[in-house]
Amino acid sequence: MPKSLSLALAILLLSSALHAGNQVMGEIEFKGKTKVERESGVWVDGGYVGYLKELKGSKRVLLLPGEHVITVRQNGYQDFVQRIQVRPGEKQVVEVEMQKAPTGAFPAVASTVKLAVNPNRAAVFLDGRFVGHVAEFEGLGRGLLVAPGAHKIEVSLPGYQAFETQINPLPNQKVEVKTDLLKDRGIQPVPGSPGQVDQQPPITPPQGATPRPQDSDRSVPAPDRALPPPPASR
Repeated sequence: MPKSLSLALAILLLSSALHAGNQVMGEIEFKGKTKVERESGVWVDGGYVGYLKELKGSKRVLLLPGEHVITVRQNGYQDFVQRIQVRPGEKQVVEVEMQKAPTGAFPAVASTVKLAVNPNRAAVFLDGRFVGHVAEFEGLGRGLLVAPGAHKIEVSLPGYQAFETQINPLPNQKVEVKTDLLKDRGIQPVPGSPGQVDQQPPITPPQGATPRPQDSDRSVPAPDRALPPPPASR
């Protein structure tokens, strides 16, 4: 068989297989009205798949027929949860609307976590709670405000090994977490590796002076990026 004819046949068979696969799977399209929704993280049946605005094109969500649970999370907002019924070859639109969550008072003294992680679209979890994406907490004037003390930082992205590390910042201290996520080849990640955590000495104001943020810290994201402790139980 001529080489050109063999190549054409292979392309035809591949196209047929992809078309058949799309006829079996159902597609989910996510829509959000504001930046809050578009930058929220999306979970399908308990598994993180990415943040809302990137789930299109080559990253679109295709699911097997049947019932699935969609969960959308954003720091400072209540979880958006919706059950959907997927049918073969059909496309569904999920309209996401996030609602503010009640929060307690944020402590007067905080610590700052700076992130330098590649890829920067990975999801960030603080003590098991989704707080946003790496890009929101990297660069000059950005950071994640946390209460002083022990915390667990996790970074996760589909197709990569998850990374986690422990931090224990002092009041007014900056902690920088750096790592390059490794492609997932079926190997279980080792907690705390690869990567490094750089802790800078805490800033101690002169005696009798009021603590004042450094110039580079004045643009730390809005309060909804900060993580207040949960409200006290009644």
